[in-house]
Amino acid sequence: MERLQKVIAQAGFASRRKAEQLILEGKVKVNGEVVTKLGTKVSRSDVVEVNGIKVEREEKVYYLFYKPRGVVSTVSDDRGRKTVLDFFHDHVEERIFPVGRLDFDTSGLILLTNDGEFANLMTHPKYKIEKTYIARLKGIPSFEDIKKLRRGIMLEDGMTAPAKVNIKKVDRKANKAICEITIHEGRNRQVRRMFDAIGTPVVKLKRERFAFLDLKGLNAGEFRELTAHEVKQLRVLAETGKIG
Repeated sequence: MERLQKVIAQAGFASRRKAEQLILEGKVKVNGEVVTKLGTKVSRSDVVEVNGIKVEREEKVYYLFYKPRGVVSTVSDDRGRKTVLDFFHDHVEERIFPVGRLDFDTSGLILLTNDGEFANLMTHPKYKIEKTYIARLKGIPSFEDIKKLRRGIMLEDGMTAPAKVNIKKVDRKANKAICEITIHEGRNRQVRRMFDAIGTPVVKLKRERFAFLDLKGLNAGEFRELTAHEVKQLRVLAETGKIG
């Protein structure tokens, strides 16, 4: 038996908090009856519906994908662009979705799953899961600029959390630099906007790591299933801030 809101969250309908709200609003049925009590538990034989849509309880799957540039991190795209799911259609039966997003013109590591609760753990800012990027820049940041990023920098949607930033390579003749930056927030185009704010726009961006995961052994457009141990370690990291 599992709590109703957990079943809804794990099916990818909503976060657990949103699932609780849906229950309280009378939008959830169990075996045809409206349920508004948060402590309700259900078994695998119970039929759960959210807004009239049956909740399908699939086996949970977790994938690490090396997203190429020019691919959108969505389930579908109304402009007909290639999505991350296009790489999985012939290989995965479950209804997976991306965990967070990578910009259309950003390559690198992104997770996909059908576990809504896990996705929330990986993306909610309070869990502070670190993401590391390599940014090729037009211009060379000064030491003061780097310090601004490390302290947190003001963007149009507020101050960023402190970032870990290191200059990896400088080409003074071409006025270019390569920086490694680690953040735990997930605002829209955040890394690009941070470097724009110090006057060194990003020319090319790649996410190289997500927590302790990396792209080792994968080429762009390839994926692998996470091990049970990796999934457990990610959960522990989100819940405790440490790898157990």
